[in-house]
Amino acid sequence: AAGPVLWRRLLGLLPGRPGLAALLGRLSDRLGSYRDRRRRRSPWLLLAPLLSPAVPQVTSPPCCLCPEGVHRFQWIRNLVPEFGVSSSHVRVLSSPAEFFELMKSQINVAKRRVVMASLYLGTGPLEQELVDCLECTLEKSLQAKFPSDLKVSILLDFTRGSRGRKNSRTMLLPLLQKFPEQVRVSLFHTPNLRGLLRLLIPERFNETIGLQHIKVYLFDNNVILSGANLSDSYFTNRQDRYVLLQDCPEVADFFTELVGAVGDVSLQLQADNTVQVLEGMVHPYKGDRAAYCKAANKRVMDVINSARVRQQVLHAQTFHGDSLLTQEDAAAAGDRRPAPDTWIYPLIQMKPFEIQIDEIVTETLLTEAERGARVYLTTGYFNLTQAYMDLVLGTRAEYQILLASPEVNGFFGAKGVAGAIPAAYVHIERQFFRELCSLGQQERVRLQEYWRRGWTFHAKGLWLYLAGSGLPCLTLIGSPNFGYRSVHRDLEAQIAIVTESRALQQQLHQEQEQLYLRSGVVSSATFEQPSRQVKLWVKMVTPLIKNF
Repeated sequence: AAGPVLWRRLLGLLPGRPGLAALLGRLSDRLGSYRDRRRRRSPWLLLAPLLSPAVPQVTSPPCCLCPEGVHRFQWIRNLVPEFGVSSSHVRVLSSPAEFFELMKSQINVAKRRVVMASLYLGTGPLEQELVDCLECTLEKSLQAKFPSDLKVSILLDFTRGSRGRKNSRTMLLPLLQKFPEQVRVSLFHTPNLRGLLRLLIPERFNETIGLQHIKVYLFDNNVILSGANLSDSYFTNRQDRYVLLQDCPEVADFFTELVGAVGDVSLQLQADNTVQVLEGMVHPYKGDRAAYCKAANKRVMDVINSARVRQQVLHAQTFHGDSLLTQEDAAAAGDRRPAPDTWIYPLIQMKPFEIQIDEIVTETLLTEAERGARVYLTTGYFNLTQAYMDLVLGTRAEYQILLASPEVNGFFGAKGVAGAIPAAYVHIERQFFRELCSLGQQERVRLQEYWRRGWTFHAKGLWLYLAGSGLPCLTLIGSPNFGYRSVHRDLEAQIAIVTESRALQQQLHQEQEQLYLRSGVVSSATFEQPSRQVKLWVKMVTPLIKNF
């Protein structure tokens, strides 16, 4: 028990305490292979990351004039833009069917923009319904008495979107051919898949090198953040998380610009199914890798930093002007939006471009969770980075980690090598559980497995309950899985939602409860079940492939 106490005291002696948590994790992954050879790891290893390079410090004092000054997470706005909204504009969805129907209805009423970022678009009848909705809306925009300037921008991953003869590209070609001035399809290609590696790695396996994994669905000023892809199972029986931000123009503008920035450094799909780079842009796998990554970093960071400055100016004008704008003044000026009681922070992770904002914020949140706090963390693919694992083991908050049972893993029953992936996750889960038991922490950190007949599980994110509170004040929701891929290989985006609204807190709490109610607590007996027996070759291969 002395280790964590000393760790807290050391942090207390150093300035800029919240930002210092972002120092964690730099050396942890490098030391991972050494630690895995040890039978018992100690929380003292948390001190090792202090030797790593520094990251941006969080130094701004709390703002006593602003309504958001009362919440303890305002340090995040030093890294990303902060969007204040009313909780009445935030709606938590619960089912794939609700998500699918909302997507179609939002497409049908869009007037100005539709922006969709996903790993891929499936090729079944439900996916065709979405494409048909887009076509119908585009046709209406041209036939209207006053034609609108509706633009449709779609961002997918190149390797996943090109898989098979019928694929995401062929699904979208009719839109490109019929509406060339209104539709843009961008296919992100990781700069790490190039040269001989690109020639030798076959289809499907090439997706392990790196992907466009962001899931954002935007219609005019309404934004859906999720972990769900545009595929039939995600519309029917694959459980995920979804949140709708209604009438949030600043948030919509940000994600439009973000998807546009990634689209600019991606390959552009042409009407003849070929791809091209934008004029003046470095090719992602034929051009110089360093030059490409530098250009991509600048393009994305320009979006983040310009939005952050815009929001800071808006914040200063609203709360720090010579005369503060009251709600009555705002209404008289034509702005009838309710005062904010909820704050949205977009967290971006693009390690190939040296952008690590989500990693920094997530590590800080896990470090700052104190005794009595409860963290509910869920992932469809339980494979925490070494840094996240050390934080869970070395801090004092209570954790309930929800993961997929083998039967609801998306790879369950797959053909070939992919069919062994659920067993590999069982092996990783068992190793982590053994470590919990060896450290005597199995009561503080509980593992729970989701199971639902005929369904698969893909939900990810966390809910943070402060000490003494029965409702969460913060949630993370989006595409990251808290694993090595999310941190180091793929392009990811999620949002931190901080709210003081009891109604929204109850929505988030209900969402968490609904997911956890379909789970069972993991114990030693769990791994004695016949379905949890892992073959020797899987155990041997897992350390080699877990980072892919």
